[in-house]
Amino acid sequence: MADHFEKIQKLPDPVPGCPNFRRVPGYKVYCCGQPTIAGFEAALTKVTGTAYPKEGKIIWFNLRQEPNVYVNGEPICARPPNKIGEYAELGNVTRDSAKADEEEFIKVIEGRAKENAGKLKFVDINKAEKEIEVKEVVTLSNVIEGLKAKFPGLVHMRIPVCNSAAPLETDFDILVKTLIGTNINTPVIINDQVGLSRATTGCVAACLFKEFQISASFEGLVETVPGVNLDLLKMDRYKMDPAKDPLFRGEFEVVKELVASLKDGDAAKNECDKVIDKNGTPKTGGTGIKQLRENIAESKLSYEIMDDAAQAFLKMKIMDNIHKYYYLILFTAYMREAADLAREAVADEKKGELTLAGGRCAIPGDQLKLSKKFVQFVDENPKLRDLVETGKGNLQWERDIPQAALSNLENLAATDFKANLGKIIHDIYQTAHLMFSDMPQGDHKKRAKYRFASKTLMRILPQPLSKEIEAKIEQKAITLDLYEILGACTWGQA
Repeated sequence: MADHFEKIQKLPDPVPGCPNFRRVPGYKVYCCGQPTIAGFEAALTKVTGTAYPKEGKIIWFNLRQEPNVYVNGEPICARPPNKIGEYAELGNVTRDSAKADEEEFIKVIEGRAKENAGKLKFVDINKAEKEIEVKEVVTLSNVIEGLKAKFPGLVHMRIPVCNSAAPLETDFDILVKTLIGTNINTPVIINDQVGLSRATTGCVAACLFKEFQISASFEGLVETVPGVNLDLLKMDRYKMDPAKDPLFRGEFEVVKELVASLKDGDAAKNECDKVIDKNGTPKTGGTGIKQLRENIAESKLSYEIMDDAAQAFLKMKIMDNIHKYYYLILFTAYMREAADLAREAVADEKKGELTLAGGRCAIPGDQLKLSKKFVQFVDENPKLRDLVETGKGNLQWERDIPQAALSNLENLAATDFKANLGKIIHDIYQTAHLMFSDMPQGDHKKRAKYRFASKTLMRILPQPLSKEIEAKIEQKAITLDLYEILGACTWGQA
């Protein structure tokens, strides 16, 4: 499948060949989609600019699970037929397996081109077939090696992650291990296919590592500057707009339990939320496309208007995204503890060299050490793994009908269902009008009210009519649809 497609570019000021390239405000962390060969060089040239040496260290993380091969300079990925144009959730993919798949993929491409007079057939995200004459085929690994002629300090690391759920604990450790020994001004670039969810998640983690460097390295140095209000610099003092809906503030029940379980849990969530906002859309202070926290709440609002099949898919996605948000807060807590431990871990003979006039210690960012891995941090709190697995679905998936309205409908149905049916439908819709008054007018609101009416009618059907309708639905003679249920109730057929 071709990686690039029409309208892949979502942001202003594009970098040619590098979709949705942008810098996270306040950090030397950059996010993008899969570049073309020319796009790689354009992005690296923009990152280094005139100030950063082209031979200096640059870290580039690729978070894709799909193997990539470049045909005529353009990226093409290998995907199962059922994942064309879909999010590529490909299971347990590792760096080594992705590289091995890439080597196999290039052989397949070369073989197909040879069998087709030097031409290659492929599809785009819309499954439309394309055909091109193959002039050059090269693996992603070889593209990176070629870039090192101009950018010898380039380090390319694959960390294959899935789209919706959190990266694995070991994935966080690979990211940290790659960044340890870098300077605070070392550029970090992270890509997925388009520059959306996976890349944004990686950028949040990279920014949290930069915060670890700032906290561990410069806290002592900043304290020597006259007139600086340290409270203004503390990320854990971040406050979101209290007028926002609790879900948009990330106040999910399982997150509340996590925060209560962590040392300085509120501070960890505040810092994580600040970094997420910087990696989000312009309305929360970012330059990006995806707002990882608010996207959960937006998906939850969409849930109400979906049919049953779509709801089942979206419910899994929402729970996966809560799982990701939970782990980003947990990773923040780990990085905050690591900063404290890094300052304490300086050897006595080194403290003299690093101690400032005021007696505070300022450790260069590239000399910071970690005393334990993220996996070990979570091992010390194993109940937190169980907490997210059992708690990520703890949401109110349906709106509660007011008890007075429900009692009225149940009374009408119990007294004389068929005689009162007209008033029952009127009262159901009157209740729906009040319950969904917060939604804007339009098809979404109509669909939400219609679904509510269908489910509420089923809920109040008197026995044995209820059993009869349930049997018809189970036999797929009818569906959970208001008019079909009414038809079965009044005429005995849909």
